[in-house]
Amino acid sequence: MKKNMGTADRVIRIIIAATIGVLYFKEVITGTLGIILLVLSAVFVLTSLISFCPLYAPFGIKTCSISKKNN
Repeated sequence: MKKNMGTADRVIRIIIAATIGVLYFKEVITGTLGIILLVLSAVFVLTSLISFCPLYAPFGIKTCSISKKNN
């Protein structure tokens, strides 16, 4: 189940990034706010590709499954 959570999280970040990109290039979002959101969308895509979100670490959120080893 956690694997699905991670995949859903990555898809959501990519959808948000794509939406911001489209709004920026259609000039709906402009100026400083547009540039900040465009950089944020690039971070979303990057964190989706590497499967790690630095904001999760302080909150202890882990979306990847960990296999348990029997001793």
